[in-house]
Amino acid sequence: MKYKRILLKLSGEALMGEQGHGIAPEVVAMIADQVKTIQGLGVEVGLVIGGGNIFRGVAGATKGMDRVTADHMGMLATMINALALQDALEQHGVETRVMSGIDVPKVAESYIRRRAMRHMEKGRVVIFGAGTGNPYFSTDTAAALRANEIDAEVVMKATNVDGIYTADPKKDPTATKYEHISFQEVLEKNLKVMDAAAISLCRDNHLPILVFNMNVPGNLLAAVNGDVVGTLVG
Repeated sequence: MKYKRILLKLSGEALMGEQGHGIAPEVVAMIADQVKTIQGLGVEVGLVIGGGNIFRGVAGATKGMDRVTADHMGMLATMINALALQDALEQHGVETRVMSGIDVPKVAESYIRRRAMRHMEKGRVVIFGAGTGNPYFSTDTAAALRANEIDAEVVMKATNVDGIYTADPKKDPTATKYEHISFQEVLEKNLKVMDAAAISLCRDNHLPILVFNMNVPGNLLAAVNGDVVGTLVG
């Protein structure tokens, strides 16, 4: 495997499937199956998942809700998704721990960096819930932060397209795909790969980001194997 330790970033919307909201069990099972495959080959896996399939803090704030309250609701939404993914992984025989950026001791462990790394060294998948534990920060930023903290070798951003394009390929048929692009180009061209804070954090710490389509069976395995999949930022 090219990568020994990865941070996989999933959006909450990725769990919806075709139903438009909530959690689709068949999608969660598909994700768990792919993670099990690479974990079984010795890859240490950390996961950060969003909560947009349940509640988005930014969306709540734009409708008049207090931003801090809305973001706390979004953090709790990510915990719901983390627990769903933990259950699916354990049904696939993968030992998993959920660690939370906010204290929910009856549901998950509080995030402690050294403990998270120890879990991964023991072959457990670690799901980082509740973002950074602070309002005003997205789960993209949480993914970049946790990846740097646990010494991950790459952030793998799972999307529903096969990489980064010059424009939205669903709207612009002339859009072309980047195989490799620099952090600075992503920021200058405002390509919306991840938010600017996450991109800057990865750039400053020389941590590459791989954007790929996880809906294609085998893509996650190909990515950790170093095959040409998606777009590499770095």
